[in-house]
Formats: sequence, C-alpha cells, structure tokens
Amino acid sequence: MPAFDEIQFPADISYGSRGGPEYSTDIVEMFSGKEQRNINWSQARARYSVSHGVKTPAQLDELIAFFRARQGRAIGFRFKDWTDYQAAGQNLGTGTGAQTAFQLVKKYTSGTATVTRTITKPVNNGSLKIYLNAVLQSSGYSVDYTTGIVTFSAAPGAGVIVTADFEFDVPVRFDTDHLDPSIDDFGTRSWESITLVELK
Repeated sequence: MPAFDEIQFPADISYGSRGGPEYSTDIVEMFSGKEQRNINWSQARARYSVSHGVKTPAQLDELIAFFRARQGRAIGFRFKDWTDYQAAGQNLGTGTGAQTAFQLVKKYTSGTATVTRTITKPVNNGSLKIYLNAVLQSSGYSVDYTTGIVTFSAAPGAGVIVTADFEFDVPVRFDTDHLDPSIDDFGTRSWESITLVELK
C-alpha cells in the first residue's frame, strides 16, 4: 500500500456520514432485450461521503488540518464506518499444527452465498479477542494492528478452530486534491462534497 498514516479520521465528523460497499459491473443489453453482466471487481470497494458530518466551525478547522496533513489524495488513513465496524465469532481458519499466522476476516452471508472481507486495520482498543475451539485466549499470540495478522507463539493444533471478535477501521483516502470549504454565514462554515474511497 502507498503512503498511509495510522490515524483515524475524526470520529465525531465521520458519525453521520453516508456510504458503503460499491461494485463495478458492466451491463451489455442484447438485441433480444436480455442482459449480459460483467463483474469487474472480485471484491467491493467502499465509498463514503462525510460532507454533512461537518456541523461546527471547530470541526471544519479540524477537517482542514487533517486534509492538509494527508496532502489531499496522497496519503491514506483510517476511517470508522459506523454502519459496519464490528465483527464477532469470525472464523479465521483451522489449525494445522504448523501454521502460526492467521489473517483477520469478516464474512457476510446471504442465503447460500458467503463473501469474505480481509480486515487489515483492526482497532487497538481492547475489543480484539482470540478464541481456540471457542476458549478465550488471554495470551500466546500477538496482533499486527497495521495488517490484521494474528501470530501465535505456538501453532494451534491440527483441527483447532481459530475465531475472533474485534472492531475495525477501513483504510481510505480523500478522493479530491482540492480543499473547497465555504462560508455560509457569520461564524458558519461547511464543505459540501467530501468523498472518501477505500484503499485495497
């Protein structure tokens, strides 16, 4: 991943934001009226709008400073998606007796379809819990909060189910290099269009 700051976008501004997963699909309409749909991305990429999350002059000042420090689109950062930031009982894999590293993931199931999302930015706030065969582990592992990889000091035994609970951020960047706030009234300022896109 290119330049990235392990800092979270101001949570009081992100609260009230809009957005979520986005896919890319080309649709070709046939002469018969039937469609052919071509999937361009194997995984969703999130897109957010946080413009209406700016409610006070102090928040706008904080946002301007954050934007300058990230140099527009140049440097990525963490973002809390208030609609999807928690995971519980997520199956990370099954022990082999040799494997020590397991990637955090979140699985989304609808009917018979399950989509697995790789989680690279867990939050270091005490929410992360690791279980072996449903038994909570108080030690014996470490977590890289910049990659989402859990590493055990001793490999879980063959057939042991590794699961986790955690909160996570989304790695994003600004989708603009242009700072465009406005002064709406005396003491009142806003920024009408602030789009963030997920980094892969």
